[in-house]
Amino acid sequence: MSRVSRAARSYIGRAPGTYIWLAILFITTVAMHHMSPEFEEEFLRQRSTNIHELSSNPVRVLFSSAMWIDGGHWLPYAVLYTVFHAQAEQWLGTARWLVVCVAAHVLATLISEGALLLAIRHGVAPHSAVNTLDIGVSYALAGVIAVLTYRIAAPWRYPYVAVVLVVYGVPLVTGRTFTDLGHFTSVLIGLGCYPLVRGCGKVWNPKETVAALRG
Repeated sequence: MSRVSRAARSYIGRAPGTYIWLAILFITTVAMHHMSPEFEEEFLRQRSTNIHELSSNPVRVLFSSAMWIDGGHWLPYAVLYTVFHAQAEQWLGTARWLVVCVAAHVLATLISEGALLLAIRHGVAPHSAVNTLDIGVSYALAGVIAVLTYRIAAPWRYPYVAVVLVVYGVPLVTGRTFTDLGHFTSVLIGLGCYPLVRGCGKVWNPKETVAALRG
């Protein structure tokens, strides 16, 4: 148990940004569960990256929207952050990992909301969509999942990136919502962050890991 505890502390300590962010999300999720449904909706709308808030308080809402979880379920994100964000931060370093997160979150938000604005202007979406609730951390997560493609040695990285493109591409083709566009855009941004991964150490070879486990 002591070895497990030391290993867990070491893992967390090598990804401080990931677990600080996760701790903030835990606090805000607990706070959300203590809000009435009516208050929660209005409270989150003011922290949402919808068209109305982006046009008046862009910096504030781009930051605040990433501090809340859409749906209020923290535990699945704790798993996803540990599997993807922590791995990316340990590999890239905190500064480069943060660049990927910010780029995916900000650019995907602006592109998807820009597409929604065009849809409103052309009568495809109702004008009320300017106040659509849009919070959460999924754009940054999608970007990080994509950039981890370069963490995996070839040829194993190709099935990985194919799965990522299918997971995020199918909803875009079938659903065609602005959030589907945002997620797929985040994946492309993550893949476009290849220059950041140079010099970040040896790639992971699943074959070597399996061989080591077999002894």
